[in-house]
Amino acid sequence: MAERNAAPEGLPRPVFESLLRTVEEMDTPDGFKAELIRGKIIVSPWPPLRTARCLRPLREQLTAHAPPGHVADAAPVLFRFPSPGAAYGPALFSVDQEALEAEGRSADGSALSLVAEFTSVSTRDADWAEKLDVYGRAVPVYLVVDMQHAEITCFAHPSPHGYRSSRTVSFGEPLDVAEPFRFVLDTAGFVAEA
Repeated sequence: MAERNAAPEGLPRPVFESLLRTVEEMDTPDGFKAELIRGKIIVSPWPPLRTARCLRPLREQLTAHAPPGHVADAAPVLFRFPSPGAAYGPALFSVDQEALEAEGRSADGSALSLVAEFTSVSTRDADWAEKLDVYGRAVPVYLVVDMQHAEITCFAHPSPHGYRSSRTVSFGEPLDVAEPFRFVLDTAGFVAEA
């Protein structure tokens, strides 16, 4: 049985750089993004409109608690992780704002303080598997907003073997968000009104 948090296999540097250039230069249709996942260029839709119910209050709370010099945003930005050979465009993120002023078309993934992904049928596997493994070695906090199960999971404390802690709550319940944020996320607004 393979260990779940085994290190993702990396791409040779020249292959990664070539694929990254291709992803950066792609002219995807409106509402779609291109990412480098498992060594393949994957085009998928941005989260559906119904995620705004969760995304908006999450972004507001992250903005209020972001570490000094970091901004929370939902802009279409591609973050690169050269070691495993990945490049992701998260739905929502908090990043050192200097990383967004760099030259080029993708930002350094090591500048991220938090990433939030909103699951969909098309992205669910990558959000819970490869992205969890890659973020778990580099990003202090990873929030998986599971739209199919109305739950949110906070992964924290990255290590060479992945995140060392996690906590899941149903929409409507408070969730402790770990350092460097250290606040209680109010998810009451995530619940759809009947």
